[in-house]
Amino acid sequence: MINGPKYKIARRLGANIFEKTQTQKFAMRQERRGGKGPYRPKGEFATAMLEKQKVRYTYGVLERQFKKYVKESVAKKGINTVQALYERLETRLDNAVYRLGWAPTRLAARQMVSHGHITVNNTRTNVPSHQVSVGDTIAVRPGSLKKPLFKDFDEKTKNVSVPSWLSFNHDKKTAEVTGAPKHNPTELLFNLGQVIEFYSR
Repeated sequence: MINGPKYKIARRLGANIFEKTQTQKFAMRQERRGGKGPYRPKGEFATAMLEKQKVRYTYGVLERQFKKYVKESVAKKGINTVQALYERLETRLDNAVYRLGWAPTRLAARQMVSHGHITVNNTRTNVPSHQVSVGDTIAVRPGSLKKPLFKDFDEKTKNVSVPSWLSFNHDKKTAEVTGAPKHNPTELLFNLGQVIEFYSR
């Protein structure tokens, strides 16, 4: 997914949706702009649209695919729609790789998966949107561990704090999906409830 000029997008959406906009450099750029705040939408529709864009750019999902995720979440029975959508986004393989600390950004994780460096249950997978489930084992392909991309893998992953729904075995260099991601709105930069309302209009 082509995101365009990240600083400009982050200023418009008013959220640190890209890793590069969560730095001191970005904060200094904002100060040089005279402390101008983010775009303030007027009306419920505009606000919901803004929240939708925050989610899409955070996870690097195209509109068509994201709309499909929402439709699937609404159709699920016995589970809160917001929770279902959050689970679908979080359990994308590229996001899981990012959450494990194997890649510095979701975009880097997406490329890592696309280039065939990651396996799921010992099967090479090159689909970033692949959904991982409880019990799945995620690992770096043995042949890829010898590549420069993973030369500091042990050091980078030594002190990574992974989310509760994932576990990482540092010695075996494998991870397992142990549960489902739990939606906690206080930890997010966006409002998934408003996103659901946007597509329900």
